Amino acid sequence: MVSYAYVGISTGRKTEVTELRQRFAVICLRGRVREYGIKVGGMETGEQNSIADVRGVSVGHVTLIQGEGKLVPGRGPVRTGVTVILPHEGSLFNEKLRAGVHVQNGAGELTGTLQVMEWGVLETPIALTNSLNVGLVHDAVVEYMLQKEPDIGIEADVVLPVVGECDDSYLNDIRGRHVKREHVLEAAGTASEKVVEGSVGGGTGMSAMGFKAGIGTASRKTGKEFGHHTVGVLVNANFSGELRVNGIPVGRRLQTKSVIRRESRSIITVIATDAPLTSLQLRRVGAHVPLALGRVGSTSASSSGDISIAFSTAERLDRSFAQISGKTEAVNSETIDELFRATVEATEEAVLNSVFTSETMKGRDDHVSPSLPVEEALEIMKTSGGL
Repeated sequence: MVSYAYVGISTGRKTEVTELRQRFAVICLRGRVREYGIKVGGMETGEQNSIADVRGVSVGHVTLIQGEGKLVPGRGPVRTGVTVILPHEGSLFNEKLRAGVHVQNGAGELTGTLQVMEWGVLETPIALTNSLNVGLVHDAVVEYMLQKEPDIGIEADVVLPVVGECDDSYLNDIRGRHVKREHVLEAAGTASEKVVEGSVGGGTGMSAMGFKAGIGTASRKTGKEFGHHTVGVLVNANFSGELRVNGIPVGRRLQTKSVIRRESRSIITVIATDAPLTSLQLRRVGAHVPLALGRVGSTSASSSGDISIAFSTAERLDRSFAQISGKTEAVNSETIDELFRATVEATEEAVLNSVFTSETMKGRDDHVSPSLPVEEALEIMKTSGGL
């Protein structure tokens, strides 16, 4: 039997005593891009500069790291996890949110999105994990919803969870499908407004543009004339490309060739806003994510799953889609333009945060995903006028 070592990152609570205590202390201390003097875009950020700046949104992670050396399929080494986003603090099934989905390149999976696109609402948490764990995580989210809502499938409709995936098989024993039901329930149960980034949760085994990456988040606020709205973004970054920071080709100038021989090519982006938008407008918000990905260096490869889901907390709907609270109103073109701009800026910074906060990780068969050499990158930024 495999002995799992994992940490409930969202609260800092150790689920087991592990050798990872110092490693996670380092992860928490590695800086975000703004801490190094890099300002992305010109809009104001939220208080935490995270998706949790949208009131009611919380995020939980469970991170699984165990073993080293040669791959033994089904046993390890393990470098994976799960991230759960709770869109509000109430009953999602009984208080649904308007939502929209955009697919830039569809070589990936985000379950439940056909229903989201058809109905225009979100009624479950959003979970992120690795490609071969989607079924197990889906089952666990069903269990979570059945525990919360005892009339699902009896007096009420069934439920179709939203679960997104990226491929972490370069570092992780992905065939082992090590994320289990209890990990998903723990991630949901420990969700917090303090969002940890980098090699945590669903982002544990991920890499982007030749460097270690994973979970990243950021937020933007519109001005008074545009309604004082907040847009928050969370990404699981795992795509190929050549890293650019504020338009500067940092990856190229570092003159490093990626040692990641099978770099995966996907990114799942979750966008939250308190702006009162329709599902069509939310789909349009998600459609602006690719602009940010291009800015950081992605070209959306053929095998990439580049999928975005956006939801609004401004209004809640009951099971018949009747309005319970809040409002949806037609925002003018100037306001929607600001929300598009906020999405692009927050997504760009979220991706960069996922790279800047991630430490080097050695995984199965001694595969290494190197951290971004921050000091060298900053020197390139400085000499190029980017700081």
